[in-house]
Amino acid sequence: MIRADLHMHSTVSDGSFTISELIARAKQNGLDAIAITDHDTLSQCKQIPETEHLKVLAGIEISAYDYKNHFRVHMLGYNIQKPAVTEQIVHPTLEARHANSLKQIEILNQHGYEIDVQQLHRADGKYIYKQHIMDDLVQRGKAPDMFGKFYQTTFKHGGICDFDILYPSPLEAIRAIKDAGGFAVLAHSGQQQNFCIIPELVKHGLDGLELHHHANKPMDQKIIQEYADKYDLFLTGGSDFHGKYEGILVDIGDYLAEPSGVFAILGK
Repeated sequence: MIRADLHMHSTVSDGSFTISELIARAKQNGLDAIAITDHDTLSQCKQIPETEHLKVLAGIEISAYDYKNHFRVHMLGYNIQKPAVTEQIVHPTLEARHANSLKQIEILNQHGYEIDVQQLHRADGKYIYKQHIMDDLVQRGKAPDMFGKFYQTTFKHGGICDFDILYPSPLEAIRAIKDAGGFAVLAHSGQQQNFCIIPELVKHGLDGLELHHHANKPMDQKIIQEYADKYDLFLTGGSDFHGKYEGILVDIGDYLAEPSGVFAILGK
């Protein structure tokens, strides 16, 4: 059986591990294959080194929002043949997220947090995420931890930085993958409870569902399996590893893809 973790993030987006560090950890944990699925970018395609004893794929996790049903939709893309087609749709999200972060920093500085924008880590050397802001605050003793009470009351639940950007629609997200010749997989449906959109996504070319993920509870997995059987979708899985930029303890290889997903994506 091929051990494949097909969902993780590097410093190209909101992960704290570099691509080389992800590869080293995957080898250490005995994996055969990984997919680096950074948010809203395929920049990592050109940054993955030649690697022995580990298959390394460049994928993508596209952030979308269903404004009719009021839930997030995250779409994983694999084996994308035309990256420029995908980038055309997702690049505005990167720019909007960065502008949003700068606005949040401005507000925090008005409240005395003294964040130096020039000192912040940036995704792919360009884009600031909330995780980078929080990391700076924790490192300077302005917040006790990454995702505790401070984060929840500042960036969530009506806090001073609780505002977001406009995202592509789920159909735009799936089109960004399918028009580029890739496989489209709905990520961690248990987290967003967005199962009701699966039939519509299938009409537009959905290929698979992410079964194994820390946010998918046993009942969620049962529902995902039922949809996969009904619509003949393959099943994947992954740790969604972010390193220290994650609110729970999870390691590369803790959640693996099903054989159907491995065969579809890796051809093995």
